[in-house]
Order: sequence, then structure tokens, then C-alpha cells
Amino acid sequence: MKIDGYTRLAAVVANPIKHSISPFIHNSAFEATNTNGVYLAWEVEATDLAETVANIRRYQMFGINLSMPYKEQVIPYLDQLSEEARLIGAVNTVVNREGTLIGYNTDGKGFFKSLPSFKISGKRMVLLGAGGAAKAILTQAILDGVSQISVFVRSASLEKTRPYLKKLQIETGFKVDLFALEDSQKLQDSITQADLLVNATSVGMDGTSQPIPTGIVLPKQLLVADVIYQPFETPFLNWARSQGNHAFNGLGMLLYQAAEAFELWTGKEMPMDEILQSLSEKYQ
Repeated sequence: MKIDGYTRLAAVVANPIKHSISPFIHNSAFEATNTNGVYLAWEVEATDLAETVANIRRYQMFGINLSMPYKEQVIPYLDQLSEEARLIGAVNTVVNREGTLIGYNTDGKGFFKSLPSFKISGKRMVLLGAGGAAKAILTQAILDGVSQISVFVRSASLEKTRPYLKKLQIETGFKVDLFALEDSQKLQDSITQADLLVNATSVGMDGTSQPIPTGIVLPKQLLVADVIYQPFETPFLNWARSQGNHAFNGLGMLLYQAAEAFELWTGKEMPMDEILQSLSEKYQ
């Protein structure tokens, strides 16, 4: 990697963030595409967020990625928002366009690009959870022409989830169906009719827990995805594969959302196969 007076910076900003593998992904991409850039991980306090964003202009950076807890907090410091970032209400990528700072959210696009040979347009989706990843996925699904979405959350989270879905309906005209995860019959009925089932919760990161009852029967045509990539094979994915369904973990989403950001910054495509192979070896 060449570093000289023309090297441009990019960074991921969060707290904590030193564990991030984003520097590995982006620095590999800079090197593979002969782009004169360096990507760092910046652990920033909330009181320093405004100054950190100002530094994107000051140092003529490519831009930054954001993770928790700053995906929403960064918005007041930006000049523009993309459509998906506005609808999601969160930004994971800031692009410096000649001093204009534009906020994007590449999580949803990254998720759907990680599913080979699958197009959400005209399809039915069951989504488990309503956190940040879930909002990005369901918003992108709406923008991409999904026909129907059923969101399942725990009963205690129903009232907290409704305002966002109502806002989304007002903005897009699309009504998302919301149900309690404890309603096993409704869950089974929805899954039976679905084309895609997504676990967008953190349940399964412990390597033992399941987001839904294992008594649920999966239709053969159903594609199953988990946003988790550590562990590489969650109990949810193992269970889905045992029923004969194709299933994908969250590693592809991690890489493809990064690829979307990389292209926004540089105008170049990330060398996906090479980096995905390295990531798979790292986490499998």
C-alpha cells in the first residue's frame, strides 16, 4: 500500500469500534483496485461527533462509515440524505462530494445483493425483528418492489415498532403487517406463503438460541437468511438447512454493504470474490 501526499482517508466511526473488520475489507479493496486510500477505525465520543464530521471536509476525505451509536446522531451534521437513508432514519455511509456531505444507508442494498439469484420484486417476505438491520432490509425491500412484508417482534416490542411502520406507510404508501412473535400459528401461516425468511435479530449470536420455534415447517421454496455472521453457522441456519432450504449468513451482507460504500466513494467496484474468500476463511 502506497501512502504519500495524495493519499485520501476513509474511516469507520463508532464507539466501540476497534474490533471492526471494515479496515481489512476496505484497505484490501484500495490495494486491489490501485486506489490511493487508507481506511481507519475511529473510536469517537459523542461530544466529538460534530467535529469528526467536519473533518471529512477539512481533510478532503472520501467519507466515513458509521456504526452504533451514531447512525442516527450524525444526520443533523449532513447536507443531504439519500432516499433510503431518509426512510430508514439512519446513515451508515457519508460521502464527500466536493465538500457536500451526503448520507446513505447501504445495509439494505448490501443484504439483497448478498442473496445470489434472488430478486425481492413481487415476492413475500417474513422479517424477524425491527431494529436497525431490520429497518434497512424492509425499507430497501419496499423500494425494490416487494409485494408483502410480515414483521414479527416480541409482544413487548409491538407498540414501540408501530410508529416507525406507520411513518413508512405515510412516506411510501406501503403497509407492513406487524405481528407478535409469540403467535406461532400466524408465524407458520406467514412463513408458508413467503419467499424469503430473514432473522434480523441478534438471537443466535450465542451459538445456541433460536429466534423462532423449531416446530415451524419451512416450505421448500423458502430462502432463509440471517444477518449474523459470528458464529458463521447459527442454529437458525443449521435448522433451516436440515429442512432442505437454502440458507445464507450475514457475511455477504457485511461485504456487499461495504462494496456499496466503496463504490460511492471511489466510483470503482470492490473485488468481491477475492475479499469474500478472505473473510470466509477468517470467520468459518
